[in-house]
Amino acid sequence: MKYFFALLILVHGLIHLMGFVKAFEFGHITQLTKEIPKSIGIFWLIATALFILATLLLLLNKSFWPAAAIIAVLVSQVLVVSTWQDAKFGTIANVIILIVATLTWTTQRFESRFKKDVQTHLQKSNAISTDILTEDDLQPLPLPVQKYLQYARVVGKPKVKNVKIVFDGKMRGREQDWFKFRSIQYNFFEDPTRLFFMKAQMFGITVPGYHEYQDETATMDIRLFGLFTVAQAKGPEMNQTETVTLFNDMCIMAPSTLIDKRIEWETIDSTAVKAVFTNGANKISAALYFNETGQLLNFVSDDRYDVNAMKQYRFSTPMKNYQQIDGRYVPVYGEAIWHYTEGEFVYGQFVLKSIEYNMLAFQ
Repeated sequence: MKYFFALLILVHGLIHLMGFVKAFEFGHITQLTKEIPKSIGIFWLIATALFILATLLLLLNKSFWPAAAIIAVLVSQVLVVSTWQDAKFGTIANVIILIVATLTWTTQRFESRFKKDVQTHLQKSNAISTDILTEDDLQPLPLPVQKYLQYARVVGKPKVKNVKIVFDGKMRGREQDWFKFRSIQYNFFEDPTRLFFMKAQMFGITVPGYHEYQDETATMDIRLFGLFTVAQAKGPEMNQTETVTLFNDMCIMAPSTLIDKRIEWETIDSTAVKAVFTNGANKISAALYFNETGQLLNFVSDDRYDVNAMKQYRFSTPMKNYQQIDGRYVPVYGEAIWHYTEGEFVYGQFVLKSIEYNMLAFQ
């Protein structure tokens, strides 16, 4: 779709060369019957250049391509009106380009809030010194958790201040079809924060959503084209839900953070523990299940809400396929499951695409 649209912009732009050629009498242009002064012919050339620029910026994934496209359309439409009888059908292409460029721009503006929040927290995070995680740091932890951190190869590495995670995956609601998504998130741990931006593919349209958890407060905001509200949620239930989600990320993606003093531990047996995590007014618990190797296999909590129904159900995230990334072992596949009264329902499948620790700048 992207390349088809780029071709549309390019071809539409090249058509404007006819006005330039006719004005300067470089060729015989019969499609334009009205005389075009050379001073106006320059603007036909400018329109061509702007459309070509917009095409290149789009193909290079530059975020400011919509601005070039919108300016090109405005110049073009003035020229079309000036030769309306001959060029009126150019309005169709202009309208299509204008709509796509405008909706892309509004989506980018919606995402800019996420980027701004990330950059603010990165500045705070970078001011924190980074120590090395040692065996002594592990001593207060239950033995299954110590074994997990040793398996994950986090000992001897810098403690984690923040992490950037990129997932590809699929999600669905009850009695709904799967939709694909790509997500990028930044988590910060000194002041527990989770900034999660997802781009879902629904009916061939990209629908962006921003899950924000900071200052002990969570919101969910999903908008079509960054304009039209699809779903929103906030309140105590969301705060508790996202506290569970943040702690889930700590356990699975950043296990070195499990030395956090805000976590209370209770040993269940040699391969299972209970954890209580407190962040201000939010207090949640979860059970962690390991295998004999030390791998974390599942995370189970009864403190999370299904925000669509605003009811609490058991929530679990079984994981597998551990791989070494940047010297640390993390699972690259996981699922999100609701345990409804009628049975288990897998509502999310996550494939880890990349993970980076202690980021210095937004990427």
